[in-house]
Amino acid sequence: MTHPLVPQIIDLAIPVAEELGLEVVGVVFHTNQRPPVLRVDIRNPQQDTGLNDCERMSRALEASLDGSDIIPDAYVLEVSSPGISRQLTTDREYLSFKGFPVIVFTSQPYDGQQEWIGQLIRRDEISVYLNQKGRVIEIPRTLISRVQLNESR
Repeated sequence: MTHPLVPQIIDLAIPVAEELGLEVVGVVFHTNQRPPVLRVDIRNPQQDTGLNDCERMSRALEASLDGSDIIPDAYVLEVSSPGISRQLTTDREYLSFKGFPVIVFTSQPYDGQQEWIGQLIRRDEISVYLNQKGRVIEIPRTLISRVQLNESR
């Protein structure tokens, strides 16, 4: 069942998206979480929707929502797109997704395994660092074939 605030949020989000050259493709308000999570899915009709599109929409929509008082209490705004690659490649993505659950795949076994799951700490020129239940794991970048967000958590 759709949350009663969703139509008002859509009415506010559509002009914000259009001003940025984007489209709103879905809105869900998860009030069963604390704080509640407002998820807005967008699409860039001109090209693949990227992280930059989501950041621009997030900033603009957050300002409009905060100014409108549609949602009176604290909430988390998530702007996403079904088309966003869940693979991390750029330094900016590694910074943006610090603390998020990731899976690191290695081209050959490292310490006896080729798949590492943990929370992303950081990446430098030499290694990618994960937090596994409070333990820091350092995986050499030369062995890494890919790093992706872990959405199964």
